[in-house]
Amino acid sequence: MGVTITGIGSYIPSGVAANSNFEDHDFFSEDGSPFPHENDVIIEKFKAITGIAERRYIKENQTTSDIAFQAAQKAINDAGIDKETLDYIIVAHNYGDVKHGNLQSDTVPSIAARVKHLLKIKNPFCVGYDVLFGCPGWVEGMIQANAFINAGMAKRCLVIGAEALSRVVDPHDRDSMIYSDGAGATIVEKLEGTSGILSHKTASHTYYEAHFIFFGESNNQEMTDRRRYIKMYGRKIYNFALINVPDAMKLALDESGASIKDLKKIFIHQANEKMDEAIVKRFYKLYDLEMPEYIMPMSINKLGNSSVATIPTLYDLVNSGEMENHSVSEGDIVMFASVGAGMNINAIVYRV
Repeated sequence: MGVTITGIGSYIPSGVAANSNFEDHDFFSEDGSPFPHENDVIIEKFKAITGIAERRYIKENQTTSDIAFQAAQKAINDAGIDKETLDYIIVAHNYGDVKHGNLQSDTVPSIAARVKHLLKIKNPFCVGYDVLFGCPGWVEGMIQANAFINAGMAKRCLVIGAEALSRVVDPHDRDSMIYSDGAGATIVEKLEGTSGILSHKTASHTYYEAHFIFFGESNNQEMTDRRRYIKMYGRKIYNFALINVPDAMKLALDESGASIKDLKKIFIHQANEKMDEAIVKRFYKLYDLEMPEYIMPMSINKLGNSSVATIPTLYDLVNSGEMENHSVSEGDIVMFASVGAGMNINAIVYRV
């Protein structure tokens, strides 16, 4: 018996923001100085590094909890369960509900409580809580659900990753082109058979790395409001991820007892196409192997980086046959792996 994904759903916002949308932005460096290149050059270099051609934004009347609910409802329908039988609703996010045009995040009640309310669940013993764990939040929520179920504390959990990063980006920071909105959700429960979570590994690096991703002022020093925006030290994150993520992935795989040659797909957080490719190549190098073709599905080119939502959304797309050259079948061994603010790293080895 294993803790298995029995239902999955995602919400991909309808609002498409192409790279061309940023051509009229005024971009500044961290010190407030204008970039020395024209925007078309900045955008071209950005796409070459990240792989992002467009990203998705929610509508003005939507919030993170709204899209979390949409993904959750799809997962519940996919699993064919009674929503009243859920023991836990675990929602991974980082910035709460930020309404359009509002300078303040709203996190009380929790996003999980709001989702439970929107689902109209009456069962008081269905417990909802939030996970603030950077981009690896959904993976960590899955790890927590696995622990609850294996400990006999729960039979069925709903795990959601949802984020609306378009509400916390600095329009004068070129990194704003990375971020997007989205939500993904899974129903997990223990089933007879060999499917389920085989192993997992989590690490938090905070001694030097805690503030690699942070909230800071706009790069435009003429801005007079007190609003703060998501900021990051991209080069530091890249180097950190390249060194540490492959090791965590290897620890998880070795603990699972599965062979590297049995691994069919790696669902890695959609952070940066070049970085993700470098991580997976280094992971295979730890086994003296070359990275196989089609091992790493990527959605970042069309969907951008929606933080906690990238992995469950990606898995939903592949699971439903919506990504060319990528599929999963019963018995396949796959990996979920992520890195993000904290700095946190985690990985799950999972048999479909």
